[in-house]
Amino acid sequence: MKIPARLEPLFEEGFIDTVVRQLMSGKEAMVYVVRLEGETFCAKIYKESNKRSFRQAVDYTENRQVKNSRQARAMAKGTKFGRQAQESAWQSAEVDALYRLAAAGVRVPKPHNFCEGVLLMELVTDANGDAAPRLNDIQMPAQEARKHHAFLIKEVVRMLCAGVVHGDLSEFNILMAADGPVIIDLPQAVDAAGNNHAQRMLLRDVNNLRQYFGQFDTSLLSTNYGPEIWDLYARGLLTEAIELSGQFVIKHKPLDLRGVMREIDETVKENQIKRDRVVNLRRQL
Repeated sequence: MKIPARLEPLFEEGFIDTVVRQLMSGKEAMVYVVRLEGETFCAKIYKESNKRSFRQAVDYTENRQVKNSRQARAMAKGTKFGRQAQESAWQSAEVDALYRLAAAGVRVPKPHNFCEGVLLMELVTDANGDAAPRLNDIQMPAQEARKHHAFLIKEVVRMLCAGVVHGDLSEFNILMAADGPVIIDLPQAVDAAGNNHAQRMLLRDVNNLRQYFGQFDTSLLSTNYGPEIWDLYARGLLTEAIELSGQFVIKHKPLDLRGVMREIDETVKENQIKRDRVVNLRRQL
């Protein structure tokens, strides 16, 4: 197969020597099967921002670290340099997350290199050595659904213990390898402690797992792992070894009506003071 232009730098640097075929083209990247000295990898080529269909990038990039203050200012102003820096940060986020999660023991593809906007990583395979299918292409009995769901809930916990929330976890971002599920597609991963949307994203990730596996075992539809996991995390009690119940009742505190009315009165008084101050200033003028 002819080497795509975006893969030429890897070929020139000796990171790959053969392009076997295109594996897939998704909303944010194209993936190719490549080889180096007889070993097979996959190369993920990130699409340019104006060609990606993935949106809501602002929520995902909140509080992401950049190399220096100049980059941060440029990104905030939306200059050409800033857009380039933002794109680079978006692409390198997956590389950072993969290394971080692999070190924590999370089932993700092992990263090998990152060059010119191309991520070279492990090719996840099935029992026949072919590229592993996505979870959404698989049918399974109820018992198997329960097993895979339980495994992935533990992976979500392990990720959160490592300080990471996937942010877009679903049956489309999980591969079924020969030895079980592998989580992929992490450029939108967020820092659990540094992103104000992390809780909402984790709850959505867990809900996506519940809805998908609930098709094969309806008993999973009554589980409520998301709030339980986040509550333990917020209280500093979450560990990889913790036993979850899957049942969590949100405790609503009784409404302090007097306190609410007191806050309203104080706000009204503050606004009246501001209005009086403006009136007095105008009289002085």
